[in-house]
Amino acid sequence: MTGQEVMALRGFDIDAPRWDQSTFMGRLRHFFNITDCRTALLSDGTLDEAKALVLSCRAGTLPPGTTEEQLHYAKKLYDSAFHPDTGERMNLIGRMSFQVPGGMAITGFMLQFYRTVPAVVFWQWVNQSFNALVNYTNRNAASPITPKQIGVAYVTATSTALATAVGLNLYTKRAPPLVARWVPFAAVAAANCVNIPMMRQQEILGGIAITDENGNKLGDSRRAAAKGITQVVISRVTMAAPGMIILPIIMQRLEKYRFMQRITFLHGPLQVMMVGVFLVFMVPAACSLFPQRCSMAVSNLEPELRDSIRSQHGDSIRYVYFNKGL
Repeated sequence: MTGQEVMALRGFDIDAPRWDQSTFMGRLRHFFNITDCRTALLSDGTLDEAKALVLSCRAGTLPPGTTEEQLHYAKKLYDSAFHPDTGERMNLIGRMSFQVPGGMAITGFMLQFYRTVPAVVFWQWVNQSFNALVNYTNRNAASPITPKQIGVAYVTATSTALATAVGLNLYTKRAPPLVARWVPFAAVAAANCVNIPMMRQQEILGGIAITDENGNKLGDSRRAAAKGITQVVISRVTMAAPGMIILPIIMQRLEKYRFMQRITFLHGPLQVMMVGVFLVFMVPAACSLFPQRCSMAVSNLEPELRDSIRSQHGDSIRYVYFNKGL
């Protein structure tokens, strides 16, 4: 590496987006990068080394011989495994990079075992336990949540999913078979509308930290929290929709063939694999629907917060920014 290249890397802004985050395609490339499920297989030591390199780059003290490609890879691992607010390593199951292996197994079995009430109850419970951990892991960590609030959120979301799934399962006994196959998606969508807001209720009650474009905190906004959480709910439902709506149609048709009727024991694993194919594309696509660094016009904030910002900064600040979470 030449002296000029070393000097260039010392001024390298590792936190600058590699792709344009104002466009869907730029965000899609970013989330394809950090939701790569292969990163879930890496050891804690490898992740900690990546974090150390990212922190060294921020401090302007890069180890000799560091290349730009190594910096990009370290940032990929850092973004995939460490929380953007706290910098702490996230639990493995809650990371977005674990959404494909974790989600494909649970969703595949929900779609396979939908006929009996005990099976519906068990797999909806497993799914909501998984979702609760994902939602907690990817919350906005600037708004702490108590163990009691976590428990209430978990019980409420799980109860909603079970009530929806069992109720629709009984209601669709006389409906066309395909309608019954869509019951798991209805339950998942309903539970997401409850699970995410409940798990992040502290943000709704106390507000979410908002900043100017340079990252200087301006206050806490409940309206910003509501906007961010709504976008996360839409993203999560979108993430699940194609696999849970299209796959039942595919299986309904495949099961009419004799060769499929002879291998019923493989229907579950087959659905798991097909859900995985959907999720490989839908996890980054759904995460890309909205910018993670969300913006909101000052005019749309709560009146008291809006007036406070304008009294201190005049009209120089027109938009505020916040981490909406994933």
